[in-house]
Amino acid sequence: MPLALLALAVGAFGIGTTEFVMMGLLPDVADDLHVSIPTAGHLVSAYALGVVIGAPLLAAVTARMSRRKVLIGLMLLFIAGNTLSAFAPDYDWLLAARFLSGLPHGAFFGVGAVVATGLAAPERKARAVSLMFLGLTIANIAGVPVATLMGQHLGWRSTFLGVSVIGVLAVVSLALLVPHDGTHAPSAGLRGELAALRSLPVWLALGTTVAGFGALFAAYSYITPMLTDAAGYADSSVTLLLALFGVGATAGNLLGGRLADRSMRGTLFGGLLSLAAVLALFPLLMATEWSAPLAVILLGTASFVTSSPLLLMVMEKASSAPSLASSANQAAFNLANAGGAWIGGLALAAGFGVTSPAVAGAFLAVLGMGVAGVAYAVDRRRPAPARIVATHIPQPTEPLHH
Repeated sequence: MPLALLALAVGAFGIGTTEFVMMGLLPDVADDLHVSIPTAGHLVSAYALGVVIGAPLLAAVTARMSRRKVLIGLMLLFIAGNTLSAFAPDYDWLLAARFLSGLPHGAFFGVGAVVATGLAAPERKARAVSLMFLGLTIANIAGVPVATLMGQHLGWRSTFLGVSVIGVLAVVSLALLVPHDGTHAPSAGLRGELAALRSLPVWLALGTTVAGFGALFAAYSYITPMLTDAAGYADSSVTLLLALFGVGATAGNLLGGRLADRSMRGTLFGGLLSLAAVLALFPLLMATEWSAPLAVILLGTASFVTSSPLLLMVMEKASSAPSLASSANQAAFNLANAGGAWIGGLALAAGFGVTSPAVAGAFLAVLGMGVAGVAYAVDRRRPAPARIVATHIPQPTEPLHH
C-alpha cells in the first residue's frame, strides 16, 4: 500500500477528533460561554449540518480540479474552521465556526476514497479505503480522549488549536505523499455529476448506509446510561470503556476492508446480520460488568465491518461521479447519526428500558439488510457495472498520462 494512504489517514484522524471531541467538552464550553448544556449541544448539530451540506456541494463544485489540490484545500478549510473555533468570542461565533469545520468533512472522505482506490491495485481497493478510515477509528481510541483531557485541563480552546495543528500536519503529508494527478471530472461537468445521483441503485446504496449506521447510533448515542444504569459502572469508567468501542471499530474496519476485496456484497450482508445480532443481545450483555465491555467492542467491530463495502458500493453505482457519490455517502452517515439517535430516544421515552435503544437499532439493521436485498434484486435485472471506480493515480516513479 502506498504511503499516500498515510496522509489520508492523518487527515481522517484530525476530522474524527474534532467531530467527536465536542461531546466531551460540552459542560466546559457551556460554562465558559454562559449557555445551557442543551444549547451547547447545538454545536454538535451545527457540525453535522455542515457535513450534510458541504459533502455533496464541495465535491460537486471541485469536480474538475486536481484531487490532490482539492484534498489540500479541504484541509485548509478544516484548519480555518478549528482555528476560528479556538478564538470564537461568543456562542454565535462558535456555532458558525463549528458549521464551517464540518463543511470539508464529507468531501474529504469522498475525494479521499477516490484517491485511495486509484492508488491501490484493483484487488485491494476496499483495503485501501479501510486504511484511510483507520485514522477515523483511531481518533476514537486516542485522539478524542487526549483532546478531551487537554480541554478539561488547559481550556476547551486549546483542544481546537491542537486539532488545527493536526490539520497542518495533514496538509504537509498530503503535499509530500500524494502524487500529482491529471484526474479531472467527466466532460459533462457539474450537471453530469448531479445526474449520476438520479440512479435508483445509488439511492438504495445510500439508504443502506442510513439504515445500517442508524442502527449503530441508535445504541451508541445512549451507551453511557447503559453502562452506568444497566451494567453498574461508575461515571469515571465510561471514557475508558468508550475507547474499547474505538478498538472494535478499528478491528472491524480493517477486517471489512480485507473481506470486501473478496466479496463486497457478502461482507455487507454479513456485517449487517452481525450488527443486528449484537444489538439484539445488548440487553443480556449489558446485564453484567464482565460482559458489557464485550458488548461495546462487538458493537464497534460489527458496525465498521460494513464501512468499506458500503462506500465502495455507492461509488460503483455512480461510477461517472465517484467523488460526489462517496461524499453523499458521508452525508448519509451523518443523517444516520441524527436519525438513529432520534429513534433510540423514542424507545427510551416510551419507557421500554435503558437498553431499548439497542433493540430499536437491531430493527434498523434488519431494515438495512432489506434495503440491501432490494438493491441486490435491482442489480440482478441490470447489466453488471464496471468494477473500476477511480482512474489510477500514477506513483511518482510513473509517467503522467494526459
